[in-house]
Amino acid sequence: MKWKKIGKILILDKKEENLSEEYLDELLLKNNAESIIQINNIQGTKRQPIIKLLKGSNTETIHKENGCLFKLDLSKVMWSKGNTNERLRIAKEVKENETILDMFAGIGYFSIPIGVHSKASEIYSIEINPESYSYLKENIKLNNLSNVEAILGDSKIESNNFKVDRVLMGYVKTTHYYLESGINSLKKGGIIHYHETVPDKLIESRPFDRIKKIANDREVELINIQKIKKYSPGVSHIVVDARIN
Repeated sequence: MKWKKIGKILILDKKEENLSEEYLDELLLKNNAESIIQINNIQGTKRQPIIKLLKGSNTETIHKENGCLFKLDLSKVMWSKGNTNERLRIAKEVKENETILDMFAGIGYFSIPIGVHSKASEIYSIEINPESYSYLKENIKLNNLSNVEAILGDSKIESNNFKVDRVLMGYVKTTHYYLESGINSLKKGGIIHYHETVPDKLIESRPFDRIKKIANDREVELINIQKIKKYSPGVSHIVVDARIN
């Protein structure tokens, strides 16, 4: 597919060369969309998109996924459509009355589905990007959630304030730099969901070995290694579910 739809916005593959007015108008009409953009890249730890607006004028929309509503501006914050199943999987894993720490909350990619689909007692959602944080707060209201608390700040610092049953680390590239903070935030017997981009030949070893090394003398039990999607040739985006005693 050369495009994907987020709310009323079409994201056209950046390799797509047919950018004629006729083609773009046809895409808008066929897909009941308001604007068409291309995303050139995502920058830095704040995950800020660099986009090109091809058609239309509005880049803010409301996207519905897994029974949840997400308001966002695609010129300011990112959205990964490939993580749809993972967001719902985690929400279904959460047990009644659990406390959750979402270390890279964004606009609520994981926190909102957990709030909607589980009976978690409290979800602490940390986000460093002020734009994403603002939408996170809006999405908490949009979904009528009372058990999600939005926190603006650096996850490595803010996570020190919590001891929880489950930690989500739904970020890639530099996630391993935050592992110590994530593990230290877990109660005994708590579960961590650690995301990493890893060469396919190292999927069964490197991510889990990193968790064990950082956990030091705490016992680590591997629950599951889930492949989410291809990241690049020979590299996959995976998540490790592990219990830390």
